[in-house]
Amino acid sequence: MASQDTARAVADLAEGLVLATVEVPAPSERVFDALASEEVTRWWVRPGVFDTREWRGDVRPGGRWRASGIARGNPYVLEGEFIEVEAPRMLVHTWHPGGEPAAATTVTYMLEPIDGGTRVTLRQSKFASRGTCLATCIGWETSFDELSRLLSRDSRDR
Repeated sequence: MASQDTARAVADLAEGLVLATVEVPAPSERVFDALASEEVTRWWVRPGVFDTREWRGDVRPGGRWRASGIARGNPYVLEGEFIEVEAPRMLVHTWHPGGEPAAATTVTYMLEPIDGGTRVTLRQSKFASRGTCLATCIGWETSFDELSRLLSRDSRDR
């Protein structure tokens, strides 16, 4: 695995699309579990900006998920539906801010085994707002950095 496992994210504001990637020192099964369980609350954070405190989901096609926490001092809720669940290589779900009329985006996680771990590639599409697209891009980069740190600690603790 490359010595640099820092997350990278880019936003195509014209297309309303975010692409993010990170390489983590854990097998795909372990990474998938971190993406699709209450463990989301340990890595889906950006200090001083947002803090995910609760997550629950029925991880199957048609199952629902919901996350909540604090963003810039205010409570937030995100929710959606799982579209595809192919553990441990792919997870696709919708993403919708709770209580807001904004259209849902679609999040696709692809997990690829690599030497020493897993490459996670995320694609989130259908953003209606450039500002939301850009802010979400920054959020994925910081959250994926935290995911990498979390799974690095886990692999050292074994």
